Amino acid sequence: MTNPLVALEQRAKELLDPVHYDFFAGGAGDEVALTDNEQAFRRLALLPRVLRDTSRRSSATNLLGDPSSMPVFVSPTAFHKLAHAEGELATARGVASAGLILIASMAATVTIGEITTAARKVDRDARVWFQLYLQPESKVTEELVRRAERAGCTALVVTVDSPALGRRGRDDYHGFHDLPAGLYAENMRGLPGVTGSGVRRIEMSSDFTWDHLHRLRAMTQLPVVLKGILHPEDARLAVEHGADAILVSNHGGRQLDIAPATLDAMPAITAAVAGRIPVFLDGGVRRGSDVVLALALGATAAGVGRPVLWGLAVGGDKGVTGVLDNLRTEFENTLTLCGVTALSELDPGMVIARGAAAR
Repeated sequence: MTNPLVALEQRAKELLDPVHYDFFAGGAGDEVALTDNEQAFRRLALLPRVLRDTSRRSSATNLLGDPSSMPVFVSPTAFHKLAHAEGELATARGVASAGLILIASMAATVTIGEITTAARKVDRDARVWFQLYLQPESKVTEELVRRAERAGCTALVVTVDSPALGRRGRDDYHGFHDLPAGLYAENMRGLPGVTGSGVRRIEMSSDFTWDHLHRLRAMTQLPVVLKGILHPEDARLAVEHGADAILVSNHGGRQLDIAPATLDAMPAITAAVAGRIPVFLDGGVRRGSDVVLALALGATAAGVGRPVLWGLAVGGDKGVTGVLDNLRTEFENTLTLCGVTALSELDPGMVIARGAAAR
């Protein structure tokens, strides 16, 4: 059966401005990391067990104290109004309807307060986390943190893989480096250092160190997730420096093009963390079976990004919910076919290289 996401992406491509489709779909360099993220899941197989009662299993879980209807979250992606007129408001409603956590991008085209309000109109218990790029001026970072706190966000997801932006050939080809007239990164409006309601640019900086994480922790009581960890030594350091969780990610293949696929990085990362904090993963998740593979290799939950954008472009909030509900159906079906009676049963012993014999 053809993956329904293929048809959904094609429909989204037909609806979107080609420049904006390429912004969402593209990666850095030759897009090796982008492609490899998906292919990594195809290189592995799951060993099923049989004659096990799976009729009473639940997919619900808890992520950093927040309930989630399954071990899936929506990863941060920028500029949703390029995909749909309501932008992140529609995304927030769709994710809330699915009972999942949305990680809202700092580069959203509506404010974090509007995003959380939209989600909680659907589900008053909806959880939203805020993705943050540390800014060179500490007072700017602190104001962004305060806005996330006032909006009721329940965690901060700090992207640490971006001392500079990756070179993205599709965007360079189109000359797409700024939002169209009338659209802005609204979380950057009215921050220290701008006049009135002006909008600051999001700044990347190569001088951030682990000391900056300590400064962030001093600003807030919110849990802090470090997004963009690929090296096991960085995973160990994240634990030592007080991160509440890490997110194994190569930025959807949009930063270092020769970085490994996130799934390939998981075994060494989970060994380094040794269960001390949760390990999340995103990058290349397209099927419910991908989520099961990620969990079997040690992830607490897996994030989905681009498929949500395709659902948003085609069907607004209902399109977003449709993508996530389909992922849920595939996830639960995979668990049943693998004979998994509880999420805690997923372990690396279930995973083999495709073509390898079971031991």
